[in-house]
Amino acid sequence: MIVGIPKETKPDEYRIAIIPAGVETLTRGGHSVLIETNAGAGSGITNEEFIAAGAQIVPSAAEVWQRAQMIVKVKEPLPAEWPLMHNGQIVLTYFHFAADRPLIEACMKSGITAVAYETITDRLGRLPCLTPMSEVAGKMSIQEGAKYLERPMMGRGILLGGVPGVAPANVVVLGAGVVGHNAAKVAAGLGANVTLMDINLDRLRYLDDVMPANVTTLFSDIHTVRDALREADLVIGAVLIPGARAPRLVTRDDLKAMKNGSVIVDVAIDQGGCIETSKPTTHQHPTFIVEGVVHYCVTNMPGAVGRTSTFALCNATLPYARAIADHGWDKAAAADLGLAQGLNMMGGQIINEAVRRAYATGT
Repeated sequence: MIVGIPKETKPDEYRIAIIPAGVETLTRGGHSVLIETNAGAGSGITNEEFIAAGAQIVPSAAEVWQRAQMIVKVKEPLPAEWPLMHNGQIVLTYFHFAADRPLIEACMKSGITAVAYETITDRLGRLPCLTPMSEVAGKMSIQEGAKYLERPMMGRGILLGGVPGVAPANVVVLGAGVVGHNAAKVAAGLGANVTLMDINLDRLRYLDDVMPANVTTLFSDIHTVRDALREADLVIGAVLIPGARAPRLVTRDDLKAMKNGSVIVDVAIDQGGCIETSKPTTHQHPTFIVEGVVHYCVTNMPGAVGRTSTFALCNATLPYARAIADHGWDKAAAADLGLAQGLNMMGGQIINEAVRRAYATGT
């Protein structure tokens, strides 16, 4: 199979969808790997390293898209890439369709087979391709939140961990999955008072056992969320419904009860965000203020730490890319029902039920 790796075009996206070891794995298996020139620069990987591993460097994204039977990416195709997609081509990437109706319609029109990292599951029902980036985003959410709590960044001027004689910040984490777990762990390690909220009591019981004493677990309902927001200095939006739009847990009215200069980091923004007032931002322009609350809603947070994120992502995604390249989509999906869960669209038809529901309702 001819596998194509175009350079990512999302603003401030420094990841690439493959590393030299992955190229060598595919080429040893008899496949051809086309990589757009300098696609690995943001992750510190040179054309020469890819060539040594067996890749062919091509001068343009258009050539990669035209020649490849399977495109492997990091982020969703942007509008400039939509005309390059063609019928029957397999595209393996993070799509996050539920929050992007124009992308759904473009992919339907193109007739591609859209396989989304974020809905592939393993034998235990976990999300193996989403997990590494969720780990990065969870840790980064505290790093960025701490930065934007600083007064020059329009925050409250709060040091997350406080100092002797001065109270630490109050951090509220909405969602106790991979993002929330990592966010709470980092915030607690810095000395903050952390409230970790979820609707899964078994998950809360587990985390209550393994987290340090400065993490309190709470069942998430309308009242407990509102109460927690009033005391929060930093809020992390970390909820996830695989393939579907994130539920709105915080309304604009809720912001009015929050402290002026408090910060929200909505990691769920890729799936539409769990804060009513959230809207996608970039690393160049990461924040905006609503009702006195600083919102950080960057849609590709892990892209800022491109080298770490690239290697973590490729460790997880390469086995799936190789299975598709070795056997074709149909046989690979039949042999691995978790991989089959990654199929979001084929031949212009939406396959994933959560995406279909989001498209039908316009949410």
